[in-house]
Amino acid sequence: MGTWDVEPFNNYTAADWSGNLHDAVEDQRLPLIRATLSAVADNNDRYLDNSLADQAIAAAAVVASQLPGGEPLVTPYAPDFLLEGGTLDISGDISLLALRALDRIFGDGSEWRDLWEDVGKYADAVGALQTVRATLERATA
Repeated sequence: MGTWDVEPFNNYTAADWSGNLHDAVEDQRLPLIRATLSAVADNNDRYLDNSLADQAIAAAAVVASQLPGGEPLVTPYAPDFLLEGGTLDISGDISLLALRALDRIFGDGSEWRDLWEDVGKYADAVGALQTVRATLERATA
């Protein structure tokens, strides 16, 4: 799985995605976030691959960190430009897209869910995303 903890960025896939977001030209960062979240939120007919889920969880955490009341990212695996004080202008529709992606990840037909259930840590993994989810829900209310 390449995962060392349940937090959003604590796996190789999310850390790599964060690096790609950091390296993206500034005006391409939001499109990258949107594409990442859409790949999961719109995946209704197939088994959801864990790597897509890990990327979308990182994207959702980035979105939540940029919303009013969102917790700032402090992990060294988050995008460097955000750790250095940079920001993103998040629109409301991206928050809703992030919520849809999390719902898909937590639901049936998700390798992410199956892997965490297999090791008996599904509740911990979902719990680690409670703050992200709550921030997104406030933004879409």
